[in-house]
Formats: sequence, C-alpha cells, structure tokens
Amino acid sequence: MSRSGPALAPERAIPPAVAAAPPRRHALVLGAVALVLAILALCWTSVGLLLAPIVPGHGRTVVAAAILLGVLPFAVLITVMTRGLYPGAAVRLFVFRPFWYAQFSVLFLTLVGLGAVLAGSPFGHAAEAGRGAALAVGGLFAVMFVAGYVGSRKLEVRRFVAALPGLPSALEGLRLVQLSDLHVGPHTPRRHLRAVLRAVRDAAPELIVVTGDLVDDYPGDVECYGEAFGSLAAPLGVYGIPGNHEIYTGWERMRSHLERLPLTLLVNRSAVVDRNGGRLTVVGTGDPAGGDTEAGPDLDAAFAGVAPGAFVLALAHNPALWPALAARAVPITLSGHTHWGQFAIPGWNWCLASPFLDFAMGSHARGPSLLYIHPGSNYWGLPFRLGTPAQVAVITLRLGAAPAFLDDGASAAGMR
Repeated sequence: MSRSGPALAPERAIPPAVAAAPPRRHALVLGAVALVLAILALCWTSVGLLLAPIVPGHGRTVVAAAILLGVLPFAVLITVMTRGLYPGAAVRLFVFRPFWYAQFSVLFLTLVGLGAVLAGSPFGHAAEAGRGAALAVGGLFAVMFVAGYVGSRKLEVRRFVAALPGLPSALEGLRLVQLSDLHVGPHTPRRHLRAVLRAVRDAAPELIVVTGDLVDDYPGDVECYGEAFGSLAAPLGVYGIPGNHEIYTGWERMRSHLERLPLTLLVNRSAVVDRNGGRLTVVGTGDPAGGDTEAGPDLDAAFAGVAPGAFVLALAHNPALWPALAARAVPITLSGHTHWGQFAIPGWNWCLASPFLDFAMGSHARGPSLLYIHPGSNYWGLPFRLGTPAQVAVITLRLGAAPAFLDDGASAAGMR
C-alpha cells in the first residue's frame, strides 16, 4: 500500500457504524451528533461576531472559514462513517486534521472571548475586550500547536529496571520492549515508524509487547502497521492486545486483520514463555471499550489457563484494569491508553489526563504488584506532544525487595 493511498477506497469498507447500531444506540448517536453540531454552530457564530469587524472580507470571510473548516470536513467525516469508506492519507491530513485543529481552537476562543465580553461590559468595552482576548489566545494556540508538532516528532528510548519481589531466578535479567498506542495509519510519518523500529532492534529485547491501539481508526490501517512492524521479532515472541480503537473500529473485522500480523494476539487469554528452564506467563486482557463482548475484559477467562504460582506479566491497555489485577497479586502490569494527555509536566507528576483518571501516568505500586503506564509510541488525533515525547520502553526484570520501576540511567532522547 502506498503512503497516501486512495482518498476513499470502498474495497476496504467497514461495517457502517451507525446503521449497524441497535435503535436505542442509533438514537443516542444521532442525539450526540446534533448536540455537537449545535455547540459548534454556537461557537463559530460567537467567534465570527467578535472577529468579523477586523478580518478582511468581514462576515464573508468568517462564513467561508466556517464552511471550509467546519461544514465540509464534517460532511466528509459523516460520509466516511455511514458509508464505510476508507480515508487515505490525503483525507486525514488535509481534511480531518484541519477540522480538528479548527474545532478545538474555536471552542476555546468562544469560552475566552465570551468571558472577556462579560468582564469588559461594565466598562463599556465588551466587544474590544472579547476581540482582544480571542486574538491573544489565538496567538498562544498557534505557538502551542507549533511546539506540540515539534514535540510529536521526538522519540525517547526509556530504559527501566523493574524490581520485582519473587522473580524466579530463571527470569532474572529478562529484557523486554513495550510499545503502545502506535495509532498507525496511512498518514503516520514513515520516518517516525522507522525510528521506532530501529530503537526496538537496537535494544535487542528477548520479548516484545504492544499494549493496544496498534492502528488509528480503520481495519485497513492494519496493512500500514504490517508494513511498518511486520519484521518485528524477538526470541521469546511478540505479543499484542487490543485497545479501545481496535474495538471502536468494529472488533469482528478488526480481529481477523490483527490475527494475520506476525504477533500473538492475546484477548482474555494467556501464553507461557520458557526461558532458562523457567516460565513467564503473559496474560492479555480485553478492553473496557468492548463492554460485555468477547473484546471486553474478562479476567476469569484471562487467568483460566494460568498455573497456580505462575509468575505473570499482564498486558492491559487501560490502566483502570490494574486494581483488579493487583487484587490477584499480578507482579507486573504494562498499560497505555492515556498518552499522558499528550501534555504533561512530569516533574509535578501531572498530565492533561490526570484530572480525569485515577491512574494517568508513570509507575504505581500496590502490595506486591507493579504498574507502568506507557505514554504512547506515537500520537492520536493532532500531532501534538508537550512534556511527554513518544516512547520506546526497554524494561529489564530484576529481583528486588520491593516492587519499583527504577531508571537505569541509560535513557536517550533526541530530535529526528
């Protein structure tokens, strides 16, 4: 498949998401779409009224911008979803991406602008205050978007030692690589994917795990993943689990695509890895996005084949599953999903996802159990990362008195 691919290729059609939904869900989806459209219309109108007097062309320019950056891309998005079409790189880069930039910006410009209008009203300068605030925030967003774009092109190779009580001597020194949230699609920069592949090979891991969201949003994206990472191999194997994006896409079809990849897909099941006469049991969970379907989490099924006393490495895309895994005394769990909000202040142990999640970033210990939340090996949506570069995690298992992730001091980061 070429980098760009066809703009809309029906031969890779996916089941129409809305048409396949049960009536109640169909109504909920339509209601949510109507609400979003109403909010965006209000935002565009508010920002348009503020900025129309000072932009060339005035109201005509604002209306044209709303059509080009809002109405038309939204129409393409709905067409893709309802007709099951596959958007190629050109559509995602030049239609979807400007759409998301514009909607994100106009939403915050509306909030800031209207707040400034209210603040300026008592002084008789409502419009001027709103306009000035919108322009200032717009300029700040432009700077942040550029900085975030540059940040999305960074790749960090982070090397950890996982200190684990009860680690069998046969597993001492086992080195694995964790990738997560690659979100590969036809629009993903191939240079970045080559850098990830090179970093994995340079680490020479014995085991490779991919903790969900391998692809972006469509079953056809699996082909792009295969082209980029089909050559990944390790002496003890390559294991992967689904993330919420694999499920949102339509799990039945997605699973058939994923099972053709050169990796072992673990969905609520386990696999045993032999090393130096010892055994490591790799347990893969489903994802909460799967609900009660086979792609949803079923820990009883996942551990059904696990021998008593086995040393377990659990793979759980969503770190919300970790408390239940810790309750089973699972020694080490590797997760992803949060991307660390793609905006983080690691020194404060804070990221954009922190206000919404109990486990949003970094490592956590509970009893004998250890969790690492991977920040992602790529981005999703907008190419934006600040304070949390894409990562290849290289983890070495060691016997330790208490569970902890320790930085071995050999981390490397660089701009490519």
